[in-house]
Amino acid sequence: QVQLVESGGGLVQAGESLRLSCAAGGRTFGGYAMGWFRQAPGKEREFAATINWSGSTTYYTDSVKDRFIISRDNAKNTMYLQMNSLKPEDTAVYYCAARRSAVAATTTYEYDYWGQGTQVTVSS
Repeated sequence: QVQLVESGGGLVQAGESLRLSCAAGGRTFGGYAMGWFRQAPGKEREFAATINWSGSTTYYTDSVKDRFIISRDNAKNTMYLQMNSLKPEDTAVYYCAARRSAVAATTTYEYDYWGQGTQVTVSS
């Protein structure tokens, strides 16, 4: 069993940056691929970024590519999402997720563990 706890959300203005963290407890997550998803009010949860077990492979949804950077520190059991040049349309609850596979994945049903989410609000 893996427990995931997100932190780092908040209220920022457009163009500013935030860094989200996802701390994993319960067991080492070094062999698991991880992902960030987000859910805006009235919308379905959507994929944002994913990273494989070693950090050597990453994928991003087009709307965040070149602005967001996903990374992980397996020694600290922590994953990060650096979000730059934030836009109002990035406003959402951001969730971290882990899957019992080393391979990165982009759909919600491929993930086995989820955090409770952290709110990110970007004002214009």
